[in-house]
Amino acid sequence: MANLIKQPGPESRFDRQVRFSPLGPDGQKCLADASVFILGAGALGGVLAQAFVRSGVGRLVIVDRDSVEWSNLPRQILFEDKHAESATLKALAAKASLDRMGGPTIVEAHAAHVDAENIKQLSQGCDLLMDGSDNMETRYLLNDLAVQQDTPWVYAGVVGSSGLVLPILPGAGPCLRCLFPEPPLSGSLETCDTAGVLMPAVGAVASLAAGVGLRLLANPTSMTPRLIEVDAWHGESRSLKVPRNQDCPTCGKAQFPFLEAPITERTLTMCGRDSVQVRGRGAGIDLAQIAQRLTPITSDVQVTGPMLRTNLDGYRVTLFQDGRALIEGTQDKGKALAIYDRFLA
Repeated sequence: MANLIKQPGPESRFDRQVRFSPLGPDGQKCLADASVFILGAGALGGVLAQAFVRSGVGRLVIVDRDSVEWSNLPRQILFEDKHAESATLKALAAKASLDRMGGPTIVEAHAAHVDAENIKQLSQGCDLLMDGSDNMETRYLLNDLAVQQDTPWVYAGVVGSSGLVLPILPGAGPCLRCLFPEPPLSGSLETCDTAGVLMPAVGAVASLAAGVGLRLLANPTSMTPRLIEVDAWHGESRSLKVPRNQDCPTCGKAQFPFLEAPITERTLTMCGRDSVQVRGRGAGIDLAQIAQRLTPITSDVQVTGPMLRTNLDGYRVTLFQDGRALIEGTQDKGKALAIYDRFLA
């Protein structure tokens, strides 16, 4: 009969981590007592989740609305071929992978589209909010929630070979709208689906964000928030001190439009048709610019006057110059929003 090796206790599991003096035993206890909310289980979210679970955070809440696709596998570390074959919901696949790692962390997974109506409930009791999302509107929602509830959060974004990280401590530094006062117009920013992304860049940005998050949990008063930029392809990094804007609508004037205007209002299921209409932000978007960005990933892009038509991920998409889009081939609002935010936002 094979000898059974008794599973070590927390003292042995986290021994090397506790020896790191800025963390120490007291910091480890803070991690064990903490709850962390991660919005997104994909590229950034997967690295973040693994880091917090392996570090011994007490409770991890991870939320994602999408299912696993083959194109996710090169950079989304919690997923395997079997998840893509069965189009497993990312939140559930992530939980299964995280649970196999062992350790004391309690992992809660929610396969849901996060919006202003449910984000408070999903993140209830969490001490830290982490950004693993893939679009700016969701990040503005996180920012509103964090400032309103005085909860720290970490902004992280990556495209191509580079990305940004900004720890946000409400009342002790700038918030996201101090840095970016208004959301960009639809189609004005590159995304991973249009410009691509490298796994090393994801790993670098997410690991940096996770390190910042662990420090916020263990010793938040020791941190001066700075915007950090890293480029994994060119091997470059820099950090900038971002001043807090006293006239910021969010942290300066306590206005929370993204939290008070439900994102679900962006969608409308078309009666009698297998399609969903998604509202964009603002008029006058540059259809030619969006067409140019989409051309490398789909050969079927047509711009006719104030309208762009193409096929994306098997769905027929019509984008109008006022930012509206018609996603044909589904009545699932979450899927329609995912297509819009990945390719058109």
